[in-house]
Amino acid sequence: MLEAHPNADPSGRPTVLLVSSGYHLYREYLLRMISQAARVVLFLDREPSWERSYITDSKIVDTLDAEAMITAARAVAAMVPIDGVICWDEIRMVHAARVAEALGVPGTDPVAVARCRDKHQTRSALAAASVPQAISKLVSSVEEATATAFRIGYPVVVKPRALGASIGVSRVEGPDELAAAYHHARTSTEDGVPHDDASVLVEEYLEGPEISVDAAWVNGRPIPLFVARKILGFPPHFEEIGHVVNAADPLLLDPALLGVLDAAHRAVGFRTGITHTELRLTDAGPKVIEINARLGDDLIPYVGWVASGIDPGQVAVDVACGRPPRAMPIRLRVASVHFLYPAEDTVVGAVDMDKAALPASVNVAAALAAPGQRLELPPAGHVTSRYAYVVTAGKTTAECAAGAEVAARAIKLRPEESPKAAGGRQ
Repeated sequence: MLEAHPNADPSGRPTVLLVSSGYHLYREYLLRMISQAARVVLFLDREPSWERSYITDSKIVDTLDAEAMITAARAVAAMVPIDGVICWDEIRMVHAARVAEALGVPGTDPVAVARCRDKHQTRSALAAASVPQAISKLVSSVEEATATAFRIGYPVVVKPRALGASIGVSRVEGPDELAAAYHHARTSTEDGVPHDDASVLVEEYLEGPEISVDAAWVNGRPIPLFVARKILGFPPHFEEIGHVVNAADPLLLDPALLGVLDAAHRAVGFRTGITHTELRLTDAGPKVIEINARLGDDLIPYVGWVASGIDPGQVAVDVACGRPPRAMPIRLRVASVHFLYPAEDTVVGAVDMDKAALPASVNVAAALAAPGQRLELPPAGHVTSRYAYVVTAGKTTAECAAGAEVAARAIKLRPEESPKAAGGRQ
């Protein structure tokens, strides 16, 4: 338990409150990193398990109930001052912002965080400030979606208003595909996300490579951390099957990109925290797809650390405590993450890895699927379709891709045997 004195850590590390730990296969590295930079009090809706070795204390609380968390946070703060609040769970970002506001620690207005959380609100704020982005219209019926797509011009993108991880998102080439895409977006769900009547956006399709920018913000001042070049698959859906980070990416210093990034955050009112902004690099310049008020998912911050040495956990602690982040690269490499998907829908028997066959360029490779788990390819499934990932590093993108290809052959997905195949009765 926490002791009641100003700072119980002999090295003077700050104390931060972490709202939810996330899925350990994607977020354990972040908890490990922040635990090296701060004492961590974890708010969780269950008893901690894998998190125990990284935290100082924990409280079981409904992390989707901001008022309950504020009450619990004030009780903790009465014992030990809380220096900052951290959250990387998309669904809980607004709740965490309310906790930070109630404690009086650095952060962004919860209204601005909600503006990022709701893609329609984001679009409206960007449009009012004339920030380059896709044309977007909120619709509540197939008929309205059809009329909107006709006005925008095909192809269009149809997406849910408030989901993440490209869930329910698809490219539509013509009117014959629109009803199915609308239904897919309308019926896609994510635990903890409210379902609005007008929950679907029809948007202009932007031509050009898609990137993401993780950036730290302190009092409105941006510090770009990582630019990730997306590898997309499973068209017409926008499944992110990999990301590439170059520590020396020229986009980190590109005036046009940085100008759009700054204007977008001013438009939504985001001033202090970390954001993961997705953009398309069109012939007319960078255009915003969405702003997420958190660190990137899909291991992007870890890949950024492999490439540059910038520690996303240390940066998260610095920003949460309102101080300029330590974000200077200490190495200049290229790194990537590639996710492995089955050839078809399957039930996992095992994921076997021949570690001796992994090339030297592999930083880490790990299974994501467990025996008995059913993997369904998009559109039925999405990121849950993955059975493993590979993080590679090298001098070039091609070197990383070649290493990932060799590693993929060393990681075998064995389907679960059916009773018939195993000689049993059906």
